[in-house]
Amino acid sequence: MSAPDPLPDLLIAVPVVILACQAGAQLFRRLGQPPVIGEITLGIMLGPSLLGWISPAAQAWLFPESVLPFISALGNIGLLAFMFLVGLELDLGALRGHRGTALAVSQASIALPLVLGSLLALAMFGSFAPPGVGRLPFVLFIAVSMSITAFPVLARVLTDRGLCGTRIGSLAMACAAVDDVTAWCLLAAVVAVSTSGSPADALTTAALAAVHLAFMVYALRPLLARWAKRAERMVDGVVLVVLFSGLCLSALVTDEIGVHALFGAFVFGLVTPRGSRAIERCTVRLRAFSVPVLLPLFFVATGLRTDVSLLAGDPVQWLWAGAVLAVAVIGKWGGSTGGARLAGQPWRDSLSIGALMNCRGLTELVVLNLGLELGVIGPELFTMLVLMALITTGITSPALSWIRGEKFRGSSRTESGQDGGQPVAAGKVDQEPDQALEPTPAR
Repeated sequence: MSAPDPLPDLLIAVPVVILACQAGAQLFRRLGQPPVIGEITLGIMLGPSLLGWISPAAQAWLFPESVLPFISALGNIGLLAFMFLVGLELDLGALRGHRGTALAVSQASIALPLVLGSLLALAMFGSFAPPGVGRLPFVLFIAVSMSITAFPVLARVLTDRGLCGTRIGSLAMACAAVDDVTAWCLLAAVVAVSTSGSPADALTTAALAAVHLAFMVYALRPLLARWAKRAERMVDGVVLVVLFSGLCLSALVTDEIGVHALFGAFVFGLVTPRGSRAIERCTVRLRAFSVPVLLPLFFVATGLRTDVSLLAGDPVQWLWAGAVLAVAVIGKWGGSTGGARLAGQPWRDSLSIGALMNCRGLTELVVLNLGLELGVIGPELFTMLVLMALITTGITSPALSWIRGEKFRGSSRTESGQDGGQPVAAGKVDQEPDQALEPTPAR
């Protein structure tokens, strides 16, 4: 007997998820929060934390087992496109004039969370490490998860507050860019250790990843630069197909190597040429579909894995959740502030940079889902870390207002282009919605 066709169920679940996440994004935007918080929150509410708790039958009807693999697959496609866009929009040119400070802040904002996160992980290992997980991969993963900054959400906060192009905005972007690259390199190493059966296997995985990166930078990047000059004479559909195929193939290579497909998509974005109008138009189209349509499926997949009831009624679990939040905030905010002060920045600017670097957003969710898929963390710790990501992202704008002596108020922005957390190019905030979605200009 053949299995029932999942398409009708999928045609119900997908629009429900997209519309719910869009409503959540618009609500949180009006509250002055990054829209991605609304999308994440609605994704969690559609899972066992709320809908499954109120009506398990309703959740089972909306998300039957037959559609879950398709929701996950579509969400991951959207996630790969998002990671490509993050790599494309990382403006390392922002380091000009801020190189010393950016390096000091970014490294301090990673070093302190790594140390504090390692100590926390050692304390949590006996209670929260899944069976069969070694101490080293568990400790390394928790340490790296504490050091994440959401570069795209940070850029959105700066844009919404009119700080893009200012000294503090440029410095924060430069720090976040260095932080992002460093954190993803560390995470690649953690994945290699977690998936390898021996130190030799881990070294082999790391070596293959380094070869792939070198190929992308020194061989593929010049080829793409020459191709970009001819892309102006091509039909946009062809250019879009080439870009999407390239990110998928790069993702496939890193997935086969053993450092996850996300890294391949991110690296392909890093080496894709900037300044080509054809590429810019096609990335706008890619974003316009993948971010509002596909990414919400990733959020609901995360929500289905997040179950706050696992912590409910157990004060010890909530104490651990509080410890996770405290270590995350002290490590990231404290490390960034300390690094900025040592680099000669005034206290107010140092605290502002610390508040911005403490923003985790979607990037943290990507990392956490990766840890859950690898089996490095279990559902309880995953839920704690998701809550930490939500809280640290949510306090960014209010904290920045308090530090800078401004009144915190809801955003008046009403553009229809949902960003899902990705940045809007500096200088485009007062343009029409479709223009505001253009990527960062040439470096």
